[in-house]
Amino acid sequence: MYYFIVNTHARTGNAGYIWDEVKAVLKKEDISYRAFETSFEGHATELARELTKDVVESVNIVILGGDGTINEVVNGITDFDKVRLGVIPTGTGNDFARNLGIKGTTEELIHDILKSDKGTKLDIGAVRWGDEEHKRRLFNISSGVGLDALVCKKALTSKVKKICNSLHLGKLSYLVLTVQSLFSMKTYGCSIKLGKNPDCSYEKVVFSAAMNLRAEGGGVPMAPSSNPCDGMIPFCVAADIPGVVLPFYLILLVLGKHENLKCFHTFHDTECYIHMDSPAVLHADGEYLADVTEVWYECLPCKLELLNTIQIK
Repeated sequence: MYYFIVNTHARTGNAGYIWDEVKAVLKKEDISYRAFETSFEGHATELARELTKDVVESVNIVILGGDGTINEVVNGITDFDKVRLGVIPTGTGNDFARNLGIKGTTEELIHDILKSDKGTKLDIGAVRWGDEEHKRRLFNISSGVGLDALVCKKALTSKVKKICNSLHLGKLSYLVLTVQSLFSMKTYGCSIKLGKNPDCSYEKVVFSAAMNLRAEGGGVPMAPSSNPCDGMIPFCVAADIPGVVLPFYLILLVLGKHENLKCFHTFHDTECYIHMDSPAVLHADGEYLADVTEVWYECLPCKLELLNTIQIK
């Protein structure tokens, strides 16, 4: 039995056509399944929680949606040891699928999932923030504080994103919002404690990002050497970049040529604590979480079993 969690509103509603194609394949192959369509923010989390609580045997869940829907499902899973996940990307950015080489026609994708008896175990990240209760969110792609998070926050209500999506130019919206935010955002100072690397601190921080996969924001390779199966998370901090060269440095970042520049600092570690001297925006997998002054990151190794065939660069 396969359980489908479907966000038909992804990609401005065009995901509904892909779901029709999937149903046609399932009918042709005589595959037993149940489907649940999401109808509000957080609904995928509730559905995943109900499907995975008190399970005895493995549960196969297939997601039709974008990065946000995948994140919601992962945050609803109650027992990762009993869950196998498949993904048919139907979002705007689809960073999760792009990073892992998940591509093909709808028929190819669903057949790839159905033929898998055993999936690949992937790391996922966890971020905590806030008061004594420490709110917690799992992430598959990345979590960050600063510029990338601010862009994610703006994208939630941006008319630019809606227009770009309607023209099938969703990636362009992130570029426009990044350039817009770059010259208006406030930088921050921070101190960082890592699990295995020495402590450090920086001033005039543009962003600090925890990367489970190599790229975010429509394909920006923050951590070109990231491997989601090694039990480590790369952390990237951009700090003290002179304003006159900031646009040029961002171009190098987009091209993945930033790792040897002195204003970019990278670490591979299992955990990280960051304290900021002023509130900054926090995101996880492109979803705005809060404005924070403290965050805790950790890697959860080999946590998620993915049914898709993947390619790790």
